[in-house]
Amino acid sequence: MIHTQEKRSVAASRVNHQQPTTAPCAMFKRLAKLGALAAMLGAAATARAETITVTHWGAAFYGAPYAVAMAKGFFKKHGVDITGVLTSQGGGTSVRNTLAGDLPFGEVALPAAVEAINHGVPLRIIGGGVQTVADILWMAKKGSPLHSIKDLPGKKVGFTSPGSVTNMLILMAFKAQGIDPKSVKLIPAGGIGANVSAVVNGAIDAGMSGEPVWAQNEDQLQPVFWTKDVLPPNMTQTVAVTTEEFAKSDGAKLRGILEGRREGVDYIMAHPDEAAEITAKAYNGDPALYKKVFARFVAMHYWSDGRFDYAGMDRMVEGLQIVGKQKGPVDWSKIVDAGFLPADLRK
Repeated sequence: MIHTQEKRSVAASRVNHQQPTTAPCAMFKRLAKLGALAAMLGAAATARAETITVTHWGAAFYGAPYAVAMAKGFFKKHGVDITGVLTSQGGGTSVRNTLAGDLPFGEVALPAAVEAINHGVPLRIIGGGVQTVADILWMAKKGSPLHSIKDLPGKKVGFTSPGSVTNMLILMAFKAQGIDPKSVKLIPAGGIGANVSAVVNGAIDAGMSGEPVWAQNEDQLQPVFWTKDVLPPNMTQTVAVTTEEFAKSDGAKLRGILEGRREGVDYIMAHPDEAAEITAKAYNGDPALYKKVFARFVAMHYWSDGRFDYAGMDRMVEGLQIVGKQKGPVDWSKIVDAGFLPADLRK
């Protein structure tokens, strides 16, 4: 039996679980229009219970600091009442959900944020999220002849969605290992659980995975390669974003969210077992399994406290350069606003 948290992970009823079908340019034009709408709605925001967006909420641990912050009252302590989380399968969908949500704040894939901004979506990057890719692997069905990234040419290989972190990572891994991506059939298989299902059902030969889905299905799967074994692990996976207008009109609320999340990270580091139990409750997961995973994540310093790792961000942007969606380096000074972070985290 395949365990997929994504079937049970919706913390709000307006989640779009489908892959976007529009072409990338058309999608980003729609995102830009949504950004204008979010700006108008943001100007009228009131102090009420609200939802935010976190990519792969319920299926990956990007959202753990938010789960802890909600449970421990850290958001309310800082003047915001976050009670729900919208999720997505990654990539541009997370950006779209951020713009369409009650409160235009989201933790989304860094490549998706950069690409959206490049296409005119009025976003600002205001905080660091997950700062390592050491948790991501590509896996195959147990007993498969695939045991290395070198075994993937000629195979169907899954990732989550176009523009997502996993889209970038698989291409960067191929480049690092001298593998022609045209020799592999790359398939956007959906969320983490969907990748596992596709592998087990034989729809793809290998797919991406991460915790806790990996540990839940480890008896059916085997690693093909871990990203950390072929690429530098310190790459920024996710960042916090908001609209330009909301950044101007609701700075106090954004500071409250970021500070609540930071306290959530601090609490995880100091009390990993309790934090694992809190996240397991939010995700409908197994507390014992989550405790094991959290111990590993604490050791790898998985979650940023909000500060930016610009070197790690530059490494992730290399994926956009590989697919021709970014020419040259990103000028972070034009799209990053660290002013919502505490002074000691702005360096």
